[in-house]
Amino acid sequence: MLDVRRMQVLRAVVTSGSITAAATNLGYTPSAVSQQVVALEKQAGIALLERVGRGGRPTEAGELLSEHAAVIGRQVAEAESALAGLRARTTGLLSLRYFATAGATLMAPALARLRREHPDVRVDLRMTDPHDPLPEVTEGQADLAVVVRPRGQPHEGVRFVHLLDDPYRAVLPAGHRLAAKRVLDLTDLADEPWVRSDRPGPCLDTVVDSCAAAGFSPNFVVESEDYATAQGFVAAGLGVCLVPVMGLAGRHSDVVVRRVRGPEPVRAIQAAVREASLSRPAIRALLTALRDVTSR
Repeated sequence: MLDVRRMQVLRAVVTSGSITAAATNLGYTPSAVSQQVVALEKQAGIALLERVGRGGRPTEAGELLSEHAAVIGRQVAEAESALAGLRARTTGLLSLRYFATAGATLMAPALARLRREHPDVRVDLRMTDPHDPLPEVTEGQADLAVVVRPRGQPHEGVRFVHLLDDPYRAVLPAGHRLAAKRVLDLTDLADEPWVRSDRPGPCLDTVVDSCAAAGFSPNFVVESEDYATAQGFVAAGLGVCLVPVMGLAGRHSDVVVRRVRGPEPVRAIQAAVREASLSRPAIRALLTALRDVTSR
């Protein structure tokens, strides 16, 4: 019988494009990934990867087995989701995930209302930064997560409920030559050194994609992973950055904030809900509370 775990390792190699990339994504060493693939090849009785330099590409058999691994992975996730739903209905537990800037602004007031309306519901609430919380929903580990995701991108087994659009603002050092302008064209910042305010992911993608639409790529000279630190670097004169409005709750005293256009970067904030959890009254109540918070 083929080993399902080894099939998932093969799937990771095929989708990531190399053994090294798969090892990084899985948290394994490249040699461990190679050993799993070799063992699977012995079980299958046919070559699954064609060695090319230090990497490899899937053979026809490798592609076939990878496709079956994807199907198995989805079925396992569905089974885990169904079981999680049964456990939740039995225990009255909601598993919720959020990212940092959505905590105080969205999740706190919504949960306060949920507690008043459903006092018997217990909540497992966790912040997932720096990781994207969506995988926990797709894998059945969470009922709902507040996520940054472009509108119109469906995902099997997940319902997305749009909560709000969060526009980005330009953050400049006090006294910067552009500070006199009330609204900046994004191209005004094309030749500036930039402070990266997010780690790679959907938020940074929003910034980079908007800059690309304006015809340039930002020159990141300093990397940061949170908005407060990024503002500190900007205040010190190391560069400029873009920060979403929700990330400007604690504005640094030595920066100025300006609107940008052409285009205006906007991140879409949505509630990602497991389809299996939508029938639960507490989930529906929480969604209503989140929508009410964002409509104020």
